[in-house]
Parts: sequence; C-alpha cells; structure tokens
Amino acid sequence: MANILLNDGDDGDVFVYTGGDQQVPRDVRRVRIAENIDTIPARTFEECRQLIEVEGHNQLTKIEQWAFFCCRRLRWLTKMGGVKEIEGCAFNGCNALSDLEFDRLEIIGGGAFIHCTSLRSINLPSVRRVRRDTFFQCAALTEAVFGEDLGRIDALAFWICPSLRRIAIPLKDNLIIEDRAFYESENLSRVDIIGGIHKTISSFHMEIWRDEMTEEIDRINQTLPDTRSVEKALTMREWIRYVTAGMEYYKAEHQELLKEAMTLLELALWDANLQQQEERLWLKWVDNKQPAKKAKIDIDGVRHEARITSGASIVIKNVLPFLKLE
Repeated sequence: MANILLNDGDDGDVFVYTGGDQQVPRDVRRVRIAENIDTIPARTFEECRQLIEVEGHNQLTKIEQWAFFCCRRLRWLTKMGGVKEIEGCAFNGCNALSDLEFDRLEIIGGGAFIHCTSLRSINLPSVRRVRRDTFFQCAALTEAVFGEDLGRIDALAFWICPSLRRIAIPLKDNLIIEDRAFYESENLSRVDIIGGIHKTISSFHMEIWRDEMTEEIDRINQTLPDTRSVEKALTMREWIRYVTAGMEYYKAEHQELLKEAMTLLELALWDANLQQQEERLWLKWVDNKQPAKKAKIDIDGVRHEARITSGASIVIKNVLPFLKLE
C-alpha cells in the first residue's frame, strides 16, 4: 500500500497511517491516524526518532505494546479521547513527551511510560490500575491525578520519580498493597483525596466529627514529607485504613441520629395534627351537645385517622434527604 502524505502548511507534511501493509517511514515527523483505525498495532512507530506529533480521533481505542518505543522527540498526542487501553512499553523511551491526558483510558500495561524523562504531569481519571514500572524513571514528573475508578497501585509503579510531589487518589482500602510503590520517589509529600468525601464530612451532624476527620485527612501531608521513600506506601496504606474506618464509624453514628430525628419529627407532626382534630371534635360536641361517651369513641377514631393523615411521611420524604449522607 502506498504511503499517504498530506501537506499541512508551513509545518511540513503529515503522514496518514491507514493500517494494513502500509510501511511507516522511519523519518516521519507528524502522523495522523486514519478514521478507520481503532488500534495502533505493536511496534508500528518503533524508533521513529524524528516523530514529534501524533493526531488520533475518537474511534481510536487501543495502543499496543512498543507502538511508540524510542520515539525520542515525540512531544504531542492529540485527539486521544477515545483510547481505553495502552499496552506495556507502548511509550517506553519517549523522552520528550511532557503531559498526559487520556479521559477514557482504563488499562495501562506495565512499563508503558518507562523513561519518559520529560513527563511533567498525568491526568488519568478513568484508569483502574497502575501496574509495575508504569512510570519508572519519569524524572520530571511532579504530579499524578487519578479518578474514583482507580483500584490499585502496584509495586514500583512510581519507581525513581524524584520530582513527584503530589498524587490525587480515591480513598479505597487495598489501593496500595505493595510497600515499594513509590520507591526512590523521596519528594512525594502531598496526597489529595478525590471523590465526595469532603462533602460527606461537611454533612456530619456533629462539628467535632467534622473537625476530627478533616484533621485526620490532612495528617498524611504533615507526616509524608519526613517519611523515607521506601516507607511512603506503607504510611499511605495505614492512613487510608484509619480514615476509612473513621468515616464508616461516623457515618453510622450520623445515621442513628437521623433515625431518631425522623421518629421525633413523625411523632411531633402526628401529635400536632391529633390536637387539632380533637379540638375540632370537642367544639362539634359542644355545639351538638353529644354525650361524652360518644365523644370518646369519636376521639379514638380521630386519633387513628390523625396518625395516617398527619403529613409526617410527606415531610420526611421531602425534607430529611438533605440530612442523609452520600
């Protein structure tokens, strides 16, 4: 199959990758992935040392292993919003790659970004697992932001990332199982929790509960700077367990108070409605001069009716949800 080159103005020619038996020139500088391609096969652009930019599209979903191995000048990956899987070592040795944003990326193979020494930040909100050596020797990496889908960070995932200072992760037990997840990343000093935990804490009934959990969440950022890199994962794991346990305890206490509030509200509304009904019945009895015994029977009937028609169920349904926790 013949190579397709498009002239793209002053920036030079663009090589359009269409798959099949197409041969990729080793000196290609800019690449556009054709709309019919949903997967970039293994080693397709391996050692294209002049490649600086790759433009994808929304139908592109997978990048196989070693696809961009040793593309040392590759700086920009654009229109990669549909990519869901990047296999192992796909960008190994892409020294010029500086920022990563894959909104729908779920799976990253081990060593996918080894030796990406210019990589400064990563934003991967859909990733489920960070495998061993994924960001090994990403010396310029300063922050890593993940989403609520992240379930595990493996050993040596951030091995030798000396510039890494901040990581944003969900609050999940067993998220960090291995003690060496941040081995030789001694400057990691801040952990931010993503998700609805702060909103939940702000909804706690007691101020002392809110203060205690807020203080406990921030504790990691007080202790982590003075923790050796080999112990950072262990420190974070123990902190997550403590915070998780505290959250569950106070959520249970909050729910108990909420149940009590619901009962008191229902009784108060029922009592107020009952008093109004009895007052109306008494006035009716006085006007009609009904026998007292008859009035007693009617009051019992009204008492039963008032319990049903007091409106407590409506108020609880529409008001109390504001007090519930997410």
